[in-house]
Amino acid sequence: MPLNKSSISADSPAPKLILIGEDDLDDKEFLVEVFSTVDAAFYLEFVNNGHKVLSSLELKPDDKLPCLIVLDYNMPELNGADILLELKNHRRYDSIPKLIWSTSGSDTYKSICLALGAKDYVMKPSNVKDFEDVVRHMISFC
Repeated sequence: MPLNKSSISADSPAPKLILIGEDDLDDKEFLVEVFSTVDAAFYLEFVNNGHKVLSSLELKPDDKLPCLIVLDYNMPELNGADILLELKNHRRYDSIPKLIWSTSGSDTYKSICLALGAKDYVMKPSNVKDFEDVVRHMISFC
């Protein structure tokens, strides 16, 4: 199953990788479940803090970069805006769409993130149907 890291072998074709910065276990489980029902062809790599997002990207060769980076706005060590600022300083990541998702509907946070290069800022859904809609929206960037 593509959602499971161990199913990828060195000689298999590159998966449709989405890197997700998310520190909430419930949100992570929901994403895995919904992705598996909406489009199981995606491989989700989760990291639970801002520094790990940057480290994970730095370690990937150019041909293994994700098709999308999804960032929870409020994460430990670096928040979504901090990460976007760091990524903006590296041309290597310019072509990768970045999406912020958050429990906060703050127009200030949204404006900051969009100015720093996020393609969208979406609210974390509170029900399954909205969760599916958000996942479909994420997939549309890949």
